[in-house]
Amino acid sequence: MTPLIGISCGTFRDRDWCPPSYGHRQTYVDAVLRAGGAPLLIPPLLDATALRAIYDQLDGLVLAGGGDISPSHYGDQPHERLGMIDPPRDMAELRLARWAAADGKPLLGICRGVQMINVALGGSLYQDIPSQLGSPIDHNASYAREDWTFLAHPITIAPDSRLARSLGTTDLMINSLHHQAVRRVAPGLRAVAWAPDGVIEALESEDHTFIVGVQCHPEALQEAADPRWQGLFAAFVESCHDTRRQSRAA
Repeated sequence: MTPLIGISCGTFRDRDWCPPSYGHRQTYVDAVLRAGGAPLLIPPLLDATALRAIYDQLDGLVLAGGGDISPSHYGDQPHERLGMIDPPRDMAELRLARWAAADGKPLLGICRGVQMINVALGGSLYQDIPSQLGSPIDHNASYAREDWTFLAHPITIAPDSRLARSLGTTDLMINSLHHQAVRRVAPGLRAVAWAPDGVIEALESEDHTFIVGVQCHPEALQEAADPRWQGLFAAFVESCHDTRRQSRAA
């Protein structure tokens, strides 16, 4: 049976006078489909009962990219360069990430998603890399070029990590579309990839649970730009298969 994989959505307005819309980019759906999963877009529901009803049907969860996370969720004050936040999405994803971590349900975080996993489990963020770290690397270079496949900088991956095993390498170039980053790593997680300036580029669970978060956007790279990223989605969906088999056998 095909595993059902949720993809978290954000809130959008195409015009100020229109009601908000929920959705996300097609590349997330395509990556899950290519790897053998059935994608389901999850709206940012504030109703915890309704959100839980959706979550309980899932075999895995993707926390997708998007805007900034409110610093109130990790005990910080807003920085002057804090970008747009989406409070309903914050609350929905905090719940989803904590439920998945508690249940051992496979969890993949992408860009904002790795940051949300870290915050949900007790970590913190740099709210603005340029002003708080003064890095010589432009971590928003792919966005500035309006090219999601532009390879902005290299990363180094821990050889003993799930990420390195799924990609078959410990060094590669990535795209980069973010101005926030992991600061304090949450208990139960470990950093497994870094940019040359020391910015954390990936987190994983310290135990056998499939919790992986990457700061880049592999869903935009996994076709022509760098097919090695298909290995990450394949490993994730395989873990979702295992979860589905175990839940049906219980």
